[in-house]
Amino acid sequence: MKLTDTRKIMKKMEKALDAKRYEHTLGVAYTASSLAMSNGINFEKAFVAGLLHDCAKCISNEKKLEICNKHNIEISEIERKNLCLLHAKVGSYIAAKQFRISDRDILNAILFHTTGRPGMSQLEKIIYIADYIEPGRKHAPNLPKVRKLAFQDLDEALLKILEDTLGYLGSVGGSIDPMTKRTYDYYEAYMRIEKRQED
Repeated sequence: MKLTDTRKIMKKMEKALDAKRYEHTLGVAYTASSLAMSNGINFEKAFVAGLLHDCAKCISNEKKLEICNKHNIEISEIERKNLCLLHAKVGSYIAAKQFRISDRDILNAILFHTTGRPGMSQLEKIIYIADYIEPGRKHAPNLPKVRKLAFQDLDEALLKILEDTLGYLGSVGGSIDPMTKRTYDYYEAYMRIEKRQED
């Protein structure tokens, strides 16, 4: 599927997702394309990645597990305990196989949109951030601040989201994916070095 086939992707997503998830998906796609425009990134790629980031969200946990087992997709210990977390890995697989997306950057943006990773591309950061700040989001911590930061500095926004996510999960006793902590540690150190160089 070509990037220009966004209408086909939108129609398929509308059928595959429930109404609330599809509304969120459109919010992420449009927010991602806006962030891409403001950062000189290909906005069409950002829109497609936004449309497909949750393409596996409404698949049952049993089916997600089945897809992973059938196609040798690695499952971490935390994912085995929380099968819903598999939607990013399964989503990246579906984007490649069913939607014929071959662009590695788009596939990685889908793959890491829940945990982030050290050394993210600009597109990966944009999808991660857009998923957090899209207009339908109401209850995420520090939303007004993060929304403003997102259009000023992607790295600052990313770090703030990671910090707030870890803080929230820690406060409610939620499971923390080790990749999220590694991503936070990476960008916290990166931003410290950046600030030191500016001084």
